[in-house]
Amino acid sequence: MLALLALLLFAWFVSLGQWQVRRLAWKLELIERVERHLQAEPVAAPGREAWPAIAAGAVDEYLKVRLDGVFVNERETLVQAVTEQGPGFWVLTPLRGADGAFYLVNRGFVDAAHRAPATRAAGQPAGAVTVTGLLRRTEPRGGFLRRNDPAAGRWYSRDVAAITAADGLPAADVAPYFVDADVRPNAGGWPLGGLTVVRFHNSHLVYAITWYTLALMVAGAAGLVGRQEWTRRRARRA
Repeated sequence: MLALLALLLFAWFVSLGQWQVRRLAWKLELIERVERHLQAEPVAAPGREAWPAIAAGAVDEYLKVRLDGVFVNERETLVQAVTEQGPGFWVLTPLRGADGAFYLVNRGFVDAAHRAPATRAAGQPAGAVTVTGLLRRTEPRGGFLRRNDPAAGRWYSRDVAAITAADGLPAADVAPYFVDADVRPNAGGWPLGGLTVVRFHNSHLVYAITWYTLALMVAGAAGLVGRQEWTRRRARRA
C-alpha cells in the first residue's frame, strides 16, 4: 500500500514539474513576443474583420497600434487606478474612427484634483486626432476584491463591454479591446499617458524545481523504507 502511494505521489509531482516546464517555455516565448511588439513601429489598429479573433484571444496583447478619429469626450469614464503617480483614475474615452466604429482609449492617468474634465479642458481635443498606444484585452467584471458598479459609476477595471454599454454605444460597433495611449503629453499635461506597466511574473522555474525536488524526496523516502523492510525480512529469515 505504501509503495503504491509513493508511486502515485512521485508520478503526480513529476507531472506538475513537467507542466511548469511547459509553462516556463510559454512564458519566455510570450515575453520575447511582447518585447518585439514594444520595439516595432505602430500598425493600424485591428478593424471589424479582426474583432472575432481578438475576442477569442487569438491576437497578441501589447501590439503597438495607431488609431485615427475623433474623441467622444462627453462619454469619458474614470476607472480607479494606482500608479507610480499615486492613487487616481484612468481616463477612458471612446474614439469614433473613420469607419464609424468606436474604440475605447485609455488616455492616461489623472489624480483626484484633475478628476473633473473642466480642470483639464486643454487636454480634451475636439477635432481629429491620431492616437498610438498598446492594444490591451478587456478586463471584465471588476477588480480583485471589488466588482464594477455601472449604475453608480464606480469602475475598478477596464471592462470594454460594460463601459461602452453604460456610455450608450452600440455593442456591434465597439472594438472588443482598448488602447493604452503612449507617452506623448496631452495639452495641459493631463491625462498622463505612457504609464502602462509591462511586467510578467515568472516563477515557473522555481515551481518546477520544487515539484521535481518533492518527487525525488518521495523516491528517496520510498527507497529508504523499502531498504529497511528488505533488511528486516532478511534478518527474520536468518
